Amino acid sequence: MFNIKNTDPSTQARTGELKTAHGTAKTPFFMPVATKLTIKHVTPMELEQMGGQAVITNAYVTYLKPGMELIKEVGGVHRLMNFNRTIFSDSGGFQMLSESFLKEVSDKGVSFHDPFANRAHFLKPEDVIRIEREMGSDVAMCLDHVPAVKSKEEDIAEAVRRTHVWAERCKKYHDAHDSKNIYGKRQLLFGIAQGGLSKELREKSAKAIDALDFDGLAIGGLCIGESKEEMFKAAKWQLPHLSKEKPRYLMGVGSPEDIIEAVSLGVDCFDSIYPTQNARHCHVFTRKGTIKLDRGRYSKDMSPLDPDCDCYVCKNFSRAYLHHLSRSFEWTHHRYLSYHNVYWVVKFLERIRAAIDKGEFEEFRKEFNERYVKRKISAKR
Repeated sequence: MFNIKNTDPSTQARTGELKTAHGTAKTPFFMPVATKLTIKHVTPMELEQMGGQAVITNAYVTYLKPGMELIKEVGGVHRLMNFNRTIFSDSGGFQMLSESFLKEVSDKGVSFHDPFANRAHFLKPEDVIRIEREMGSDVAMCLDHVPAVKSKEEDIAEAVRRTHVWAERCKKYHDAHDSKNIYGKRQLLFGIAQGGLSKELREKSAKAIDALDFDGLAIGGLCIGESKEEMFKAAKWQLPHLSKEKPRYLMGVGSPEDIIEAVSLGVDCFDSIYPTQNARHCHVFTRKGTIKLDRGRYSKDMSPLDPDCDCYVCKNFSRAYLHHLSRSFEWTHHRYLSYHNVYWVVKFLERIRAAIDKGEFEEFRKEFNERYVKRKISAKR
């Protein structure tokens, strides 16, 4: 299911292959977020064409709309989306951070508010896995209790305990159905470790989740308001206690500088709204750093967004034209910039994999940090 191909001699970075029911994804890889079964402003076909290997969607949101009756009738989310590569399904644990979603949580399960129909739904961990089986996702995520990162330690400890209880129940239900979705295809199950910003709880959670023998292991509860230094501390506390032989997933990370740092620690996959969210605010990725395209300095700049990028947008439009669209409130600029940012991150991961395979990752990372991160820092000043 997961094979490690090459490892970097000076860091923990590695390349590998994750085999799912819809093909093999080369690791490390990035997943654009398709919460409502779509990436914002990028089509599934475009993602496949640019080399994207996977997306992640949301089980609870899908359960609400379009609903499981339609999903089952058409034969699963792959057919409905017309996406023939790997699909991860997030359980909905992240929605516990939202006051507009969460109503009540206990060991039995979680009561969510339905913003579409203004009513409540109570879901047990087993219900969530059933929904993910009906979706037909290739990788299902366990239901976890995600606490606010700045919560009191006793509240985080309680969330960690509950996450472990739910993980056991998710795995038991999943195993009882031969680890397959309802369409007869093998479905992998990943466990999620929690722990807030507590070293003790992070290590405890990682050991407990790892011991349950999931197909893959995720680091959750980060990228939700803590500093980058705190985020990487938490990841470093957990990674030594997550089996190296299994894929390791850092949830919510999507900035290029965070991705390359996490890869150096031995992380294999990522997801985030970061590329498309930044595009909607005119933040554009380039090899020399992020640029803010709606600034006046780009109004007459006839160069492409990134001279080193060969995406459709860079080959056909200038910074000046895209700047004009953004300042004219033409929403097509959301689509063009989203396409470019997603393409850029997909190719960035390709370059990372190539550097690891060649034994040149540390040199690649050093050059990247000098060109990209330093420019980003100086731009803030």
